[in-house]
Amino acid sequence: MQSPYPSAALDDARRAIAEKLREIRRDAGLTGREVAARAGWQPSKVSRLQSATTPPSDDDIRTWCRACDAEEEIPDLLAANRNADSMYLEWRRVQRSGLRRLQESRVPLYERTRTFRVYSSTVIPGFAQTYEYAAALLHNIARVHGTPDDVEDAAAARVERSHIIREGRHRFVFLLEESVLRHVVGDAAVMAGQLALPAVSVGIIPAGRERPMWTLETFTMFDESRVSVELLTAAVTVTAPGEVGMYGRAFEEMAALAVVGAGARSLISSAIESLD
Repeated sequence: MQSPYPSAALDDARRAIAEKLREIRRDAGLTGREVAARAGWQPSKVSRLQSATTPPSDDDIRTWCRACDAEEEIPDLLAANRNADSMYLEWRRVQRSGLRRLQESRVPLYERTRTFRVYSSTVIPGFAQTYEYAAALLHNIARVHGTPDDVEDAAAARVERSHIIREGRHRFVFLLEESVLRHVVGDAAVMAGQLALPAVSVGIIPAGRERPMWTLETFTMFDESRVSVELLTAAVTVTAPGEVGMYGRAFEEMAALAVVGAGARSLISSAIESLD
């Protein structure tokens, strides 16, 4: 069955909660219908909660545990539920106060991070974007999500926060799919200016290369402690060590597919020439 959640990490977190609810019911010797009767619910609600089709509210968790005489389980389940909630941030909610505020909110995290590993299958990473490219991209984001139109200020804030690239305390490693170079954001002039990438380590995965690792969603690793995954409707934050490690291994597999140095410059030059 297809997951109702947008990431494997969130899906795993929701399913772990559902499995714990099922375990509590079984330990109490109750059927799903008996839990529903005690809780005053329709049996279908019990089924949805146990299958992780519907995420439980805090009140659902309290009611379930009380129906199963397992109130001691409530604190841990509430903590797990809130952690799952925090993993999924709706773009509309985050961007409600404008795109500029969103750009500025990330500065503290960027300043304390020493090693950034960025894999992008979609656009030039924000750290390396020119003002013109950022403005064109953010205009599209504001239009799609219906957020406040403060694109010029947001683009300026994005470029300003990228000052860390020029500081010696940070290390950046970028991996881009070749398609990123070919996807025109803004117009040809904007793209030509953008493809003069800053002096950072850039690997490009050539199109058509045989690969054991499929194209992934764009993600950024902050040292070894956190991964931010960008989806159309959400930003998912991954902090569980095992999951962060999985992204690290995926990054290494992607890096093995990429060309760097002269090979990367050749692909960039080809993309620029195609703009004519």
